[in-house]
Amino acid sequence: MTIGDSRRKKSTNISAVGCPLRRKEVFTASNLFAKSISYIARESAGWAVRITTTAVVVLLSTLAAVACATAPSSQMPKGTAVIPLNYLPALSGDYFELMSKETGRRYHIYVRLPESYSKAFPETRYPVVYLLDGDSLFPILATEHLFLVIDEKLPEAITVGIAYGSFDPSINKRDVDFTAPADGVKPECAGAPAFHRFLKTELIPAIERRYHADPDRRILFGQSRGGSFVLYSAFTDPDLFWGRIAANASFKADGDRYFQDAPAATRRDLGLVVTSGTRDRPPLREEALRWFNHWDGVTGGPWTIKTVNIEGGTHSADSTNFYRAGILWLFGRIAPAP
Repeated sequence: MTIGDSRRKKSTNISAVGCPLRRKEVFTASNLFAKSISYIARESAGWAVRITTTAVVVLLSTLAAVACATAPSSQMPKGTAVIPLNYLPALSGDYFELMSKETGRRYHIYVRLPESYSKAFPETRYPVVYLLDGDSLFPILATEHLFLVIDEKLPEAITVGIAYGSFDPSINKRDVDFTAPADGVKPECAGAPAFHRFLKTELIPAIERRYHADPDRRILFGQSRGGSFVLYSAFTDPDLFWGRIAANASFKADGDRYFQDAPAATRRDLGLVVTSGTRDRPPLREEALRWFNHWDGVTGGPWTIKTVNIEGGTHSADSTNFYRAGILWLFGRIAPAP
């Protein structure tokens, strides 16, 4: 679950297409960011102002200072326009907008390039990690991958955050994009097939055309609803991603889809990691354990499955622990003989 999921009330609004929407609440994402800034001002021989900022506010302030950018990052591909994130080296790289013909929506694509990118040989190819809910997870997990490179000698990777540009449900359509067709779900609310086509036919080709990306080592990460979409992808098109990490996914909305056999794959090196926090919401935790038990010891599927319990892990705040467990396992496997 991301920030956009955390402020749900029992009552919902209905969108123009009839899909349930979260009600706008007093504490929006902007409010949460704003709460981290306190201004105490008084007039006594001038104004005295105390400003407390968090790392998120630093990021937002940097983004607002586009006109002040004067020097390009050494990690940027030649000819790329300077963007403010290049002054946060843990996140620097590239950015572009992509209007999808498949979903009819505009996505903001943030790209974190490896430290070695600008000095690598032209033939060098990097794994690519695609992060769903990039609005919140890109700043967290792009940095986490960098730390894992330093501490765990994890291979460098290109990190791609797929963002909507807002937590406003009229713009952020994760509820539609990550929902698969199922009994009781209106067709216009089940956007997973179209979103998956967006990844396969629009975003992935754009990334592999623009950057030194390894098409044989694509990884998809999603949490909460995003985790459910990762499972949808695994069970409908196994070959598209070399590795997948589904964190605190919901197994119930799609019925028994993820308890059935998946289609055959042409590759033998695919991995699927499913993680669950022991303090996740009880219904989600119960479904995760049922899925773990169902697939425990099963072989012959299109991917090798790794299930992980994160002790004390909660629904939203353990994305780095889920990512760490999944990504280290994916890169630590011994590839089977061809």
